Amino acid sequence: MELLQSKTQFRTGQEIYHHLFNNIQSVVKGQDFSIRKLLAAFFSGGHLLLEDYPGTGKTTLAKALALSIDLEFKRIQFTPDLLPSDILGVSILNPRDQTFHFHEGPIFANLVLADEINRASPRTQSALLEAMAETQVSVDGKQKKLQDPFFVIATQNPVDFQGTYPLPEAQMDRFTMQFSLGFVSLAEEIEILSNQMDEHPIDQIKPCISREEVSTVKELVKQVRISQKLKHYIVDIVAATRVAEGIQLGASPRGSIALMKVAQALALFDGYEFVMPDHIQEIAVAVLAHRLVMSPQSCFSEQTASDCIEHILTSIPVPA
Repeated sequence: MELLQSKTQFRTGQEIYHHLFNNIQSVVKGQDFSIRKLLAAFFSGGHLLLEDYPGTGKTTLAKALALSIDLEFKRIQFTPDLLPSDILGVSILNPRDQTFHFHEGPIFANLVLADEINRASPRTQSALLEAMAETQVSVDGKQKKLQDPFFVIATQNPVDFQGTYPLPEAQMDRFTMQFSLGFVSLAEEIEILSNQMDEHPIDQIKPCISREEVSTVKELVKQVRISQKLKHYIVDIVAATRVAEGIQLGASPRGSIALMKVAQALALFDGYEFVMPDHIQEIAVAVLAHRLVMSPQSCFSEQTASDCIEHILTSIPVPA
């Protein structure tokens, strides 16, 4: 009876995922795999960094997720003159009672879009570190808890663009995943043109799942089983980044945890109660590559972090 109930719960979680996936897909065309990774980051309790050229749909994808869920959404447009207090909030003196009252910043929301995050100074970028790692912020010497769920989607332009500041390693490690959307096919681009003849499809999108359903799926993700062999497989992959040629700084245990949790989310999406090796391999590059610091020699030879992860995946035996 308990096994049957478990299967029914997992099926419910899969249905919620597909409902949300289809709602976002109605707005964001030609990005099915990107939507899948976005939702894996969201339901695994992590944060997401989207890096790509302007106009590829980064902000649209983030807004489509926010508008598809009945949660509080705030957007922060990062600019060079943005201050940490513009994100966290500020205490203002009330002249009537001569006391300070704290006014919450946009970080106090369930879904936070940090748009063009690498256009702000490192000092302002660091305002997100505590929030993303511990779901709290420190203001005026006091710790304030953030809402649950709390999910940051950050977008950034490539670092060689004018007016950008590269994110420090500590900030990059806070993001569960990073990936690029890329350009869609010509046929899909024609469909995008047709859909926006009169208005943008995002203007018609409505919430399709509730806060309670989000909590349900997140709890089910935690219940997805993962064998000891696959835990060893994850640790072997991450440990290999610390000794691989061309990598100056490998991934930390935080990378191992992120890879496990995202794989659990993917397994639930596919209707499994347990993680398969394919789920780990599918997401390894997006979870680990941005955490690596490449050596100067590898940069000169145009070897990328993604190349290194791909090589590691082919060199480590897959558990039977």
